[in-house]
Amino acid sequence: MGRILSIDYGRKRVGLAVSDPQQIIANKLATITTHSIWDFLRTYFQNEQVDEVVIGYPLQMNNTASEAVVYINPFIKKFKEKYPEIPIEVIDERFTSKMAFQTMIDGGIKKTGRKNKAMVDAISATIILQSYMEQKRHKK
Repeated sequence: MGRILSIDYGRKRVGLAVSDPQQIIANKLATITTHSIWDFLRTYFQNEQVDEVVIGYPLQMNNTASEAVVYINPFIKKFKEKYPEIPIEVIDERFTSKMAFQTMIDGGIKKTGRKNKAMVDAISATIILQSYMEQKRHKK
């Protein structure tokens, strides 16, 4: 069994999380600059077996796509072209940044640490992945 990779794609940064090989626990992997995502993915896929990829997709409260899809949709299209053998799931990421921020507060991270947007992005990717895996388990 391979891992599930979660991508929280942003204009400046990409938060990444990955499951354990048994696909039970989500772990923060990294936050990288958006322009380096393709190099990162190429290297990661060469070194790890990834069964599927989960991509956060920003929806508004009325379930329509937010303005951010103008840069996420081209990423998804290019991903499908580069890695057609890896299935992807697109997951509503509406509240993940707020949840990540609250997680940092609950974890005792001081105010200066909570300003670290890279940490918020990686935690958001972890939340996206963990909720996806829980949904998947409940469907079985």
